[in-house]
Amino acid sequence: MKIKANRDDLLGPLTQIGGVVERRQTLPILANVLLNAKADQLTITATDLEVELKTNAVAQCEEEIDFTLPARKLIDICKALPENASITIQIENEKAVIRSGRSRFSLGILPAQDYPAIEPSAIKETITVNQMIFKRLLEKTQFAMAQQDVRYYLNGMLLEVKGGILRTVATDGHRLAMSEVDGIADKELDLQVIIPRKAVIELIRLLDDSDDEIKIDLSSNHVRFHIGETLFTSKLIDARFPDYQRVMPENADKKMVSNKDMLKQSLQRASILSNEKYRGIRFKLGKNTLQLQAHNPEQEEAEEELEVDFHEDEITIGFNVGYVLDVIGSLSSDEVVMMLKDSNSSVMVSEQGLTNEHYVIMPMRL
Repeated sequence: MKIKANRDDLLGPLTQIGGVVERRQTLPILANVLLNAKADQLTITATDLEVELKTNAVAQCEEEIDFTLPARKLIDICKALPENASITIQIENEKAVIRSGRSRFSLGILPAQDYPAIEPSAIKETITVNQMIFKRLLEKTQFAMAQQDVRYYLNGMLLEVKGGILRTVATDGHRLAMSEVDGIADKELDLQVIIPRKAVIELIRLLDDSDDEIKIDLSSNHVRFHIGETLFTSKLIDARFPDYQRVMPENADKKMVSNKDMLKQSLQRASILSNEKYRGIRFKLGKNTLQLQAHNPEQEEAEEELEVDFHEDEITIGFNVGYVLDVIGSLSSDEVVMMLKDSNSSVMVSEQGLTNEHYVIMPMRL
């Protein structure tokens, strides 16, 4: 049994699915990819039991066959071969022999029938959305997801459809990011699902800035994304996401407007001398001025002052500088707007004139 392919035709799909394969596996077969060869197509599947990615590569196959190969080794072999090199894969006994020019590699295979598959339950709803729009929704909020939090429902992103609005929300309990777009779905549709962190990161990698549409199938325990010829399936986090509307600051009527780049650069400079563990920076707002103050246990201090648009009474509030920089990094406009209430209340950050993206940061005691 022999399969022929061009190195470049094989490398693209293999690289695409490579992120799903974990380097440390409890099951040896999860370090492999499943290959299904038939006619002029090679279907490649990778899974870690939580997410599954399936895509196609152009290849000439003598007959239909299923087998598995070590993912990392196969990717590294293809990367190391010259561009447009011709590759043949021949299945011989319990080995796959890969030849290209004068190069020869013999890899062990594992039975295809032992390869696990994710089988979603019946589809409940299907949404179609522009690929670029959906990627932006993910990118604008992904940084606020928790990592390995005991509150496992925070280790992912809420995908909500309500009143025709498609919304993504992420929070780690210290900050919250929300982005939404209107007119995407049926106004009668009302649903919430939590997509795991790994699936969100993989989706951002898979999506591009094209106007192509993707189809999202939702079932009771899985979500499946149809992206061109690629099929990406993920388990959902079975939990209830916190009521994010309750986190939105009320009566935050003190408005500060600043140039985004100036604020970012000032924060980066001041953060050099902030406490390495807590990364706190004090914001001291006065009439059209913002003072940024940082200090650390070595009694070192940094101070920055910049002009801002602020016409309220003086207010001093502390923040984790990393959280503020994450928010600023996700903004597209030249100006950043901060709505404050007092020194002890969360701040709302947004872009000037935009109402479909909101970021909330809790204050720190400094």
